Amino acid sequence: HVKQVTTLLVLVLLLLLVNCRYALGMEDGTIPDSDITASSAWSDSTEAKHGRLSTGEGDGAWCPAGPVFPSGSEYLQVDLRKLHFLSLVGTQGRHADGLGREFARSYRLHYSRDGRHWITWKDRWGQEVVSGNKNTYDVVLKDLGPPIIARMVRFYPLADRVMSVCLRVELYGCVWKDGLKAYTAPVGHVMDLSGTPVYLNDSIYDGSKEAGVMFGGLGQLCDGVLGGNDFMESKELRVWPGYDYVGWNRETLGKPTVDIEFHFEKTRVFHTMQVHSNHRHTQHVRVFNEVVCEFKASLLSPWAEPALRLEVPLSDLHDPSSRTISLPLRGQPAQILRCRFSFSDRWLLISEISFYSSMNTHTPDLSQAGLPVAKYDSSNTAILIGCLVGIILLLLAVIAVILWRQYWKKLLGKAQGTLSSDELRVHLSVPSDNVVINNTNTHTYSSRYQRIHTFPDDRDREGEYQEPSTVLRPREQSAHYGEVSGGGGSVPHYAEADIISLQGVSGNNTYAVPALSATPTDCPPLPELPRERLIFKEKLGEGQFGEVHLCEIENPQDLANLEFPFNVRKGRPLLVAVKILRPDASKNARNDFLKEVKILSRLKDPNIIRLLGVCVSSDPLCMVTEYMESGDLNQYLSHRVLLDKTGPSHNTPTISYPALISMASQIASGMKFLSSLNFVHRDLATRNCLVGGERGEGEDRGGERQIKIADFGMSRNLYAGDYYRIQGRAVLPIRWMAWECILMGKFTTASDVWAFGVTLWEMLSVCQEQPYSHMTDEQVIDNAGEFFRDQGRQVYLSRPAVCPQGLYELMLSCWNRDCKLRPSFICVLKDTIAEI
Repeated sequence: HVKQVTTLLVLVLLLLLVNCRYALGMEDGTIPDSDITASSAWSDSTEAKHGRLSTGEGDGAWCPAGPVFPSGSEYLQVDLRKLHFLSLVGTQGRHADGLGREFARSYRLHYSRDGRHWITWKDRWGQEVVSGNKNTYDVVLKDLGPPIIARMVRFYPLADRVMSVCLRVELYGCVWKDGLKAYTAPVGHVMDLSGTPVYLNDSIYDGSKEAGVMFGGLGQLCDGVLGGNDFMESKELRVWPGYDYVGWNRETLGKPTVDIEFHFEKTRVFHTMQVHSNHRHTQHVRVFNEVVCEFKASLLSPWAEPALRLEVPLSDLHDPSSRTISLPLRGQPAQILRCRFSFSDRWLLISEISFYSSMNTHTPDLSQAGLPVAKYDSSNTAILIGCLVGIILLLLAVIAVILWRQYWKKLLGKAQGTLSSDELRVHLSVPSDNVVINNTNTHTYSSRYQRIHTFPDDRDREGEYQEPSTVLRPREQSAHYGEVSGGGGSVPHYAEADIISLQGVSGNNTYAVPALSATPTDCPPLPELPRERLIFKEKLGEGQFGEVHLCEIENPQDLANLEFPFNVRKGRPLLVAVKILRPDASKNARNDFLKEVKILSRLKDPNIIRLLGVCVSSDPLCMVTEYMESGDLNQYLSHRVLLDKTGPSHNTPTISYPALISMASQIASGMKFLSSLNFVHRDLATRNCLVGGERGEGEDRGGERQIKIADFGMSRNLYAGDYYRIQGRAVLPIRWMAWECILMGKFTTASDVWAFGVTLWEMLSVCQEQPYSHMTDEQVIDNAGEFFRDQGRQVYLSRPAVCPQGLYELMLSCWNRDCKLRPSFICVLKDTIAEI
């Protein structure tokens, strides 16, 4: 029962974090004008009170009187009157019905818990500058990772030159009900693990550090992030080993306990303390075996006697899983807690500490401090009772949801049901870490907590219901891809045992194809290339099983056994991409490598990247594919402007509209070839198309180049923000995916047609923003639910400025809700060519 209660309390805490994304009142006026101030203003019509998101009062926004370059000292301040947990901020420029055209391209955030001490917000990688707006009207949302616990927030707009800026803002979060305003703890230590330094410091702590002690701030112990079983791993990208934990070494600390002191805003009654700790006992990391807690009713009160001593009995000491330990605090009133956690081994690692408490409704004994005793306010009783009733109802709701989900899983396990309901809901259980709307050059990273849940309440003929979190688990055979159908007609059906879902070397999971034998003798004879001819240039990306390198082959004409002739000028090297399987890869990974070789060897089309040869005579196994000299299409277009009638401007490279359409027709031609083989790509986007040599007028005059479809965009860190991570396992390009892919894991040629429509939209937008850039990842998934419900509330990508109506109608046909009504790639190719 204790374990069940602990689990429920953890679920309650998670639910509180889930819902902690409410708009706090800039837009709707809940925050009064008196709580919005600024360093200065242009005029009365652009003063601070007009800095409200999506409103147009006055002249449309707050605008500072002075320039923000180079000093960056102008700010807009919002006072929330009490501590809040802030998970998201939004910014917007000044539109004012065309009267103003000012916006902030970037900004800094400062925050304060007491109005005196101000702290500069930094992301998890130490960056202070936040990407802002790229026009005057779109809202740009920034997920705060780490979150902010503060009463006051200041926005400091920035500019890279002297220019006018204006700003409208909103804050998203919830009241910080824990009341914790600071904790004091020893600075974390560095573990040497087989020569690898593991930094177990509190990297986001926002207080001071002196003499090996952190004080006056908050950090990772209260950021809502629970570390995993292996403290060396983190679901965050670009972070160091040990990032999720704060850890201490007994010998380095020089004492048998880790002492942590917690300071709260007001006196509270404490019922339970939850501590999430690592227990990797094989590396001398264990859960604490005892906690001694002392309580102080107020700042001037003495420590209450006696201290509360709690033993931590653990029956599963040999289980290396991390765990959340629930410690009963027995209703002790306090404003300050001091807890001593006793070492069980050399190391103690803690990821999160939270408290279940309520506001104190009893008068603390202040006579010892010589202070007057305040009268008891009975009005708090109703509040307390209401809170307790709310908690009980919340626990009952959690239990009901758990039972409901178990019922549906059993039901759906017995029969392959279908999905339909006006009540279908799609949402994220915890906010993402970084969502930048209108993300042009800033790439975002998915949070460790991102999950998708769908709750079916009825059935429909659309297809079987699936948890999206299971959609792309690596499998050799997958029922999700058992149907491969074209848009304009059907192609042969393959049973689920005849379809493979390949986990590629580079970590991608791209092609869904008829199953192929993995034995080397069945593979077509590919030339063995001498690896000494491969000259390393740079690392393009990496995945779970291997890496992708950009290499050169000097004098390729000398290799007579290459797969096909090249028109490479004599004396010039040939660029190739080399997929390398790690030498320690498992047998299954090696089999997948051979499957990938066999699949790629069948793809011989002018608009598909070709497999040139392999290096399989010794480890590491390698496959060598084409690589185009101008890189990927996304980067190629994003550095260009559309050529108009006025001709080239400045020295910016240009691209003409006919060249864009010609490139799009090449992509359609390559996809027509794939569909003719019953191959489903599943990750078609400009990042997965490579750009080669000139075919037309020449780049300076807007000429197009040769385009070839590739498959390793997912492995590149550059495009991490284009993929949405599910529970740390699979990644999904949800902004390019058809609704049935997101909700049911149903990938077909028709879903590739949907992705082609999005790719065409990217190209006509010259890759200046992500698809659905005005939406968060959560909203994109919700929009897939709107497509399913088909009640007219679904949102389509808007028509790019240079896109004629006829071509936009082609895009809309690619995004038809009914996959059977989407055009085939033959039709798409004809319609695209007709635009040239």
